[in-house]
Amino acid sequence: MIRIVTRKRLALLEADTHAATERARQADDARGRLEAELAGAIDREEGAEATTDELGALLAHAVKQAGAAEQEILLHEIELRRVRRELAEAREAGRSVFVLLHYGTPRMIYRSVQDAYADTATHGVPADRSWVPGSRFWFDAEWCLAAFTYDAGARGFRGALTPTAVGVGGAA
Repeated sequence: MIRIVTRKRLALLEADTHAATERARQADDARGRLEAELAGAIDREEGAEATTDELGALLAHAVKQAGAAEQEILLHEIELRRVRRELAEAREAGRSVFVLLHYGTPRMIYRSVQDAYADTATHGVPADRSWVPGSRFWFDAEWCLAAFTYDAGARGFRGALTPTAVGVGGAA
């Protein structure tokens, strides 16, 4: 088959070729932009993964610390309830607490004489030493166990060795 090509047909083919070349160039440019965007997206995604891993580790550590803090708070709340209960019990009229004094300086407070005897060894007093609550001035004795009794009228504790106020001429 023989085909006759005219100038007009040749010009149309040439125009189609230029148009196709231009579309191919634009497609190539678009592909290049898309590849660059894809590479940027991959880099951002890798950075996001690294950040996510770091944040995950930080979150795990924070959750662990929060759990430990919650446990510590719970233990403190339990101890606080116990101390409040003991304080309420100690504030019953006539109830006594005992203070271990070393040359007049308070060292420890106990609920009972037995607790004081049991704990005095930690403060340098021989465990087998038997002594009674102090009867002299507190600062004279090396070790002294002073009893304090709750006085509801005064809303506080009174020491056993504290002198009672005597009214002078009818005044207190």
